[in-house]
Amino acid sequence: MKAHLVKHVKVEDDAGNLIEIKIWQLQAPSPDKSHGYKYSMAYIVDGVRILGYDNSEGKGDHRHYGGKETAYSFQGIDRLLADFGRDIERYIGGNKP
Repeated sequence: MKAHLVKHVKVEDDAGNLIEIKIWQLQAPSPDKSHGYKYSMAYIVDGVRILGYDNSEGKGDHRHYGGKETAYSFQGIDRLLADFGRDIERYIGGNKP
């Protein structure tokens, strides 16, 4: 299914860790992406993904934090970005998984 890239950000934070955000809008919703978006977000520390949000094929919306994967309740792009940012801040603040 074709998709339109609506956001792609790849930056290093002040500590040299990588933040990458990719969001695509689908031409039409799909069974596992009923909201019509495909996304992948990752926070990489020393080459290891510490935190991630995505909805890879067949898995639905979910979140990776530390070594755990949990379901994520998608409530819009703005909320997704806020939740991702909040988790990064929580990690930086010492609340590591």
